[in-house]
Amino acid sequence: MARRSRAREVVLQLLFQWDQNPAPVPRKAVAGFVRDRLLADADMEQYSLSLLDGVVAHKDEIDEALKSAATNWRLTRMTPVDRNVLRLGAYELLFEKSNPPLEVVLDEAIELAKRFGSEDSPAFVNGVLDRVGKLRKAEKTEVEAAPPA
Repeated sequence: MARRSRAREVVLQLLFQWDQNPAPVPRKAVAGFVRDRLLADADMEQYSLSLLDGVVAHKDEIDEALKSAATNWRLTRMTPVDRNVLRLGAYELLFEKSNPPLEVVLDEAIELAKRFGSEDSPAFVNGVLDRVGKLRKAEKTEVEAAPPA
């Protein structure tokens, strides 16, 4: 498994825990979990923690984007795995500074959904994140087309 894929897997596990048990977990415990799971790969530890922090910091905005993209689905009706795979993918699409390509984000999210979700999870995750990606593209196009102020 690729290093970044493994880092995303660890983030998903932490997001699942956070979603199911909103009581704060000490940062030291989170960092220790990440270190143990990523076999002390410092670069991937940092990457994993930055993804986790980004999703947590932007949760409300991410959830709004997912509500817009997941027509006829409330977040509370989604399985916890699907909901958190979507949050991670939406964070990468909307807020990640490296601006990863839509295809990469979709592939990674689909793999997480296959591994941890239900039989229907990969298609569901693909459809919702594809819509989030199209919304992102539309917003960028609008910004680029707007006349300078």
